[in-house]
Amino acid sequence: MLNQTDLSRIDLNLLVLFEIVFQERHVGRSAQRLHLSSSAVSHGLGRLRALLGDPLFLKTPKGVVPTERALQLSTSVAEILARVRGVVSTAIPFDPRQSTRRFVIGAPDGISSVILPPLLETLRGAAPGIDVGIRQLLPTQGFSVPHLAWKDALKELEDRAMDVAIVPFDDIPVRFHKAKLYEEEFVIASGKGHSFQRNPTLKRFCELEHLVVSHTGDVSGFVDVELAKKGLSRRVALTVPNFMFALSVLAETELVSALPKRFVEVHGVRFGVIAVKAPLPLPRFPINLVVPKVAMMDAGLAWLVQTLASPRTEERPRNQRRGMHIR
Repeated sequence: MLNQTDLSRIDLNLLVLFEIVFQERHVGRSAQRLHLSSSAVSHGLGRLRALLGDPLFLKTPKGVVPTERALQLSTSVAEILARVRGVVSTAIPFDPRQSTRRFVIGAPDGISSVILPPLLETLRGAAPGIDVGIRQLLPTQGFSVPHLAWKDALKELEDRAMDVAIVPFDDIPVRFHKAKLYEEEFVIASGKGHSFQRNPTLKRFCELEHLVVSHTGDVSGFVDVELAKKGLSRRVALTVPNFMFALSVLAETELVSALPKRFVEVHGVRFGVIAVKAPLPLPRFPINLVVPKVAMMDAGLAWLVQTLASPRTEERPRNQRRGMHIR
């Protein structure tokens, strides 16, 4: 532990430097983010190494990798900086109408494309100077249990690669603040006029050619798990890496696909894609906004969380208000 004399020589900027290098894993990119020279970053790392008695980051051909000690320190450093940022933010009250902050929201594309339209509408009126970045989150491959599939997303959140994460699972560790935005279910989508819309039976479902959204190209998913329980299977004729791509393909082919209901309600009509209820039971997913509890001390971030979790998010999508209904 550092004693009081040691603490008096600490430059808080060294912790900021540690945080950025830990995120970037590269001295040059870290220097760009910090608006410093690479030599200045290297010099700062030297001071940190002397202060903490550990190499912290080891050089590799592609950048740097953290030592075990750096991995242990990363969460504590993030918490310290979050508290400091929270203290500083209270010195100047956060005013969304005057703020020019930029927030990064991490979410799978089937979620971000649902929450973004109402958020942008809110920002346009209440916070015109605030900018938003969307970071696509993907489940960790090889894990079917949700808390393992999304563990990397939570780690990125704690590493401050983003300000908030929105993920489709409920078992959130207690160190995080959680707010349920909505509950998602899957429906069967196809181009307008598809024969399945007139005869949405399980038998017909299995006879059709299917499209699966998979960023890895894996053809098997939760639909196949439910079909297997009934001794059934389907042909996956095509995989695509995201949901928007899926809508454009469905509009031009005879393929069908299991897609998130809210997503289809918001975006399906402009692609000419219609959805019907699935002819077999499919799991429902709670969509939760997640942020480290310590980060909620930041008044600006707390405002963003409140905005995303407001009743506006629960309003019926624009396309559905015009008369689009899931059959």
